Amino acid sequence: MNKNGDIIIIEDDDDDKILLEEAFTSLDYLNKRKYFPDGLAALEYLHNTSNTPFLILSDINMPKLNGFELRSKLHTDSALNLKCIPYLFFSTARSQQMVIDAYSMSVQGFFIKETSFSELKDTLRIIIEYWKKCAAPNDF
Repeated sequence: MNKNGDIIIIEDDDDDKILLEEAFTSLDYLNKRKYFPDGLAALEYLHNTSNTPFLILSDINMPKLNGFELRSKLHTDSALNLKCIPYLFFSTARSQQMVIDAYSMSVQGFFIKETSFSELKDTLRIIIEYWKKCAAPNDF
């Protein structure tokens, strides 16, 4: 895991992108953010970059390649799997079945997009701080 790497955010809603970027900016983390409108664009980027991202925050309901489909492709890709990139769902969509399906695919978290800016910011802070403190196999 590259704790100084980019944060990949897969989000197709422009308003949510703006809100997320405002929250990240106010938190003042040095990690750059890269936004992708769908899972397919993110997958193409991950296959074509030599950079190792810090983590992936993925919406679920997206065009072309949804969050579950993207997670499945990343989980079975040995080259990307070796990069130890935490994959978290960050979505307004939620149901018990979605959470069960997500964890059965070995996601490292399922978070609900908060409705207030302060709650959103707090959730992002908790996520980033947790992963900054985690050890990963490729840290050694």
